[in-house]
Amino acid sequence: MPDQETIERAHEDAREGKSPSTQAGEFVRQEMDHIRDGQHGARSTKQAIAIGLSEARRAGIDVPASKSSSPATRKQAKRDRARGRKPQRAVSATRSRAVRKALKKEGRAAASRGALSKQARSAARRRSAAERSRAARKAARTKGAAGRSAAAKKAARTRARRK
Repeated sequence: MPDQETIERAHEDAREGKSPSTQAGEFVRQEMDHIRDGQHGARSTKQAIAIGLSEARRAGIDVPASKSSSPATRKQAKRDRARGRKPQRAVSATRSRAVRKALKKEGRAAASRGALSKQARSAARRRSAAERSRAARKAARTKGAAGRSAAAKKAARTRARRK
């Protein structure tokens, strides 16, 4: 179950006009924090992201399955989205316990900086230059003046550190 503050941050993103995938990013971030805190693990970074996206869909964020996902993944995403639209019913304690127990046995490296960086790079490589450019333009549009200023300062710090 996602934290109340994660849900609130996602709603704030929605109010600011950000895309469903950006809103879902809050849930993915929370999942990475859970792994780093040692609450559970994940077999891969991809699995950790999938858990976060599923949580987002169940919390009512309308994130569609990617075009390249398998039919089984698409079906599960559809189920999760349907679950997010209607009131929550009680979750099976036995099932929750079993899932948590299985995830506890998995490693914690999936949420490391290196693993996340590798995942981000490989995901970016799968997108065309036009897609990446469109995403960057939209990001600049929705960020706002203060956000752009902060991003520019951060980029300058990063460039200075790499010299």
